[in-house]
Formats: sequence, C-alpha cells, structure tokens
Amino acid sequence: MSTTSSRQPEPGDVRTSSKEPGTDNRRGKRPGLLLVALLGTQFMALLDTFIVSTAIPTLRTELGASGAGLQLVAAGYTIAYAVLLVTGARLGGLIGHRRAWIGGLALFTAASLACGLAADAGQLVGFRLVQGAGAALLIPQVLSLIQRNFVGEARARVLGAYSAVLALGAVCGLVVGGVLVSADLFGLTWRPVFLVNVPIGAALLLLGLRVLPRDHGDRSARGLDLPGLVLLAVAVCLLTVPLVLGHETGWPAWTWVGLATSAVVFGAFLAYESRLARRGGAPLIAPRVLRIPGMGRAALGIAVAMAVNAGFVFAAALHVQDGLGYAALRAGLLFAPTALAFGLVGLTWQRWPARLQPALVPAGFALAGLSTAVCGLLWRGGGGGGPLLLPALVGFGAGLAMAFSPVLAGALATVRPEGAPDASGLLVTVTQLGQVLGVAVFGTLFLSRRATVGAEGSAQGWWWCALALALVSVVGAAAHLVRERR
Repeated sequence: MSTTSSRQPEPGDVRTSSKEPGTDNRRGKRPGLLLVALLGTQFMALLDTFIVSTAIPTLRTELGASGAGLQLVAAGYTIAYAVLLVTGARLGGLIGHRRAWIGGLALFTAASLACGLAADAGQLVGFRLVQGAGAALLIPQVLSLIQRNFVGEARARVLGAYSAVLALGAVCGLVVGGVLVSADLFGLTWRPVFLVNVPIGAALLLLGLRVLPRDHGDRSARGLDLPGLVLLAVAVCLLTVPLVLGHETGWPAWTWVGLATSAVVFGAFLAYESRLARRGGAPLIAPRVLRIPGMGRAALGIAVAMAVNAGFVFAAALHVQDGLGYAALRAGLLFAPTALAFGLVGLTWQRWPARLQPALVPAGFALAGLSTAVCGLLWRGGGGGGPLLLPALVGFGAGLAMAFSPVLAGALATVRPEGAPDASGLLVTVTQLGQVLGVAVFGTLFLSRRATVGAEGSAQGWWWCALALALVSVVGAAAHLVRERR
C-alpha cells in the first residue's frame, strides 16, 4: 500500500503509507519469528482478560470469595493494565523495548503461576494486579516493535494480523476457559485457567531472547515523568474502578464522586503535561504525537470500535449463557464466526480495490450497527435466533474490522520511530479504555433492562443493549463521513 500524493497523510486514512521519511527502521533478520513472539504475547495477555470469567462460579465455591472479591479477581487485571499502560510505553522508550518486553513477559508469567497457586481470594486478587502490571509493561512494546521492524506493505499486513489477534483473544478466552474448567485437569478445577500461561509464557520468552532486536532506549531522555504518571494513574483508576464495580454494588455515592473527580484529574494531568512541555521537560505523552493531524480522531474511532466490540461480546455472552442456558464452551463457539470474520478482514483489507478504501471505515461502522440490530431482533423473543443469526454475527465481525483496522494502520503510518513509544502507549491505552467502557456502559444497560431471570427477561435486556450498540455504531460512521467531507 503506497501513495505518491504530496498531501500530508492523516491517521485514519487507509490510503496513507508508512513509507514516510524517518518512519521506518531496518527489517529484522527473522521477521516471521519476531511476529510470532510479538503477537503471541499480545494474544496471551488479551486471552487473560476474558478467560477468568468462565471460572468465576468455581472460584466462588472453592475459595469462598465474596461478591466484591470475585469482581476484583475479574477486574483487577484490567484496572492495573489500563492504569499503567502509558507508563509501560514510556519505560520501553527509556530502557529499550527489548528489555521492557522481556521484563513484562517474565513478570506476567510469574504472576500467572502465583495466581494458579493462590490459597485464597485475597492472594488471587493481589496476584491479578501484578499480572496486569506485567501486561502493561509488555503490551505497549508490541506496537512499538512492529513500528520499528516492519515497513511499508509488510507493516500494514502485520497490523492486520494484530487486529485479528484482538478479535480472536476475546472469543478464545471464553472457549479455552470453558474447556479448561470443564476438563478439571488433575483435579485442579479453576487453576489451569491461570497456569496455562506459564508454559506459553516461558516458550515465548525463550523465543523473544533469540529474535527481538537489541536496543538501548533513549539515552538522552531525562527520566520518567513521575508527577504525570501519578496524575494519569489516579485519573484512570477513578474512571475504571467505578465503571467496573458500579453496577454490582448498586452505584453508591462513591462511584459517582469517583467518575466526576476523574474528569478533574484528567484536566489537571493535561494542564501539567502542557506546562512541562513548554518548560522543555519530558512529558509522559509527547506533544508531538498529539499534534499529528487526525491522531485525536483516530483515537476516538479506535475507542468507539473497541467499546462496541467489548459491549457486544459481554452482553451477548451473558444473554446466551444466563438467558438461553448455553454452557460456556457453547457460548464461546457461538461467537467464533465473529472472530474469524474480524480476523479475515483485518488480514486482507489492504488488498481490496483502491476505490473502496476511503469508504471502509464508515461502511464498517454501518455494517456493524446493522448486524447488531439484526441480532437484537433475532433474540428479542427469547429464541435461539434461527438461520439468520450466523450471517449477522459474521457481518458484525467483518464490519468492526473494516472500521478498526484501517484507522489503526493510518494512525501509525506517519509516526516516526522516536515517537513509537508514545503513539503505541496512547493507542493501546485507548483500546483498553474502550473495552472497559464498552463492558461497563453496555453491560450495565443490559443488566438494568433485564426484566426477569430467564430467556424472555434476558431478551428484553439484550434488545435495549443492541439498540444502543447499533446507535453508537451509526454515530461512528457519521463522524467519519463528516471528517472525510472536511
């Protein structure tokens, strides 16, 4: 994918190329193995976001965990992950992406082992927080290393594979978790859900030591922006904790105070970062990345796509398991066509005719919205959906890939190597926060509108949630069309 146009490329424009001056580093000697190591760790970390949900009933029985404890087991990983992502990206730029990747993977793998050996719910919550911290150090390096080691069309293909991994991780988490819990390997019940990461993490660590290119970080950097780090961590925590725990705790006053305070702290963070940059300091997120034309709109598009994806999977999984009575394994397999469609489109969209490229993002959001509305209608009466359900699920996955993959590729197309840590940290954080917001907002809507226990009551909650998902998708399409006309 290349262009001869002299205009300034803009993130989110699928016609842009990464072959801009100063954007490409040299190719690695073993790009295939390097890609396996990078996407393997991305997949494993994302898998862990969803796999634990299948073990929650068993954890309640065996560990005697309270409702709040179970919520923290499920959400602690996501909260630590979201809070520390930008910090992990900055550390990669300071100490070197290879060192940060190795350190993050080692911490994630060790924490997974500790989770599998935990003796009580308190220990498990603590180790899940450490696991999220390891992922926050590990995952931002994936996009940075892709940015530095793949060029031009190769980079576009790799970013398509990256998008496919994001989709597969969610569905495979449900499927693999269901298989492991149901199999009760060696009488370990829920523990293999965490222990499965240990051999995979060890193998990826050995592979990474061989194939990851050596780098020494930015020796001219003036250290980590600790005040900015504290402000950002507090702001993200104040946003994510109430959203994750609010519904289950009945939305007490502290959740609303936390959400309101998060906006104030985010404002303080932005003001501090601006002052630091004007004084010649080294802010946590470099202003040069935020000033790239269209980066803000690209980040918004990514957040909307990930929120719709996470909200759909969460609410639909609850409906088919709690409402329709599907087992965890059957529920996971139901969404496999969605993930496969997302992955296939993410890997191939660059090869589609050039005349179609400008319309991919708005058409993708529109297709996702239409497919969601169809799923809402098919499940509205409390039935299984019938023969039209499969094409609707496929359309949803394909539409989201059309909306997400080109925006991600365009957002990274004009970022120079020295800006890769900041860009990857920003975009991965936006991706993660989009997922948290999607689960919190649409999950809360589903649970609050679910009239009664059973298929019909669950179908009512799903119908309202599907309408909201479809509306947000249409807004995403309209926003991109307005930008294109301008």
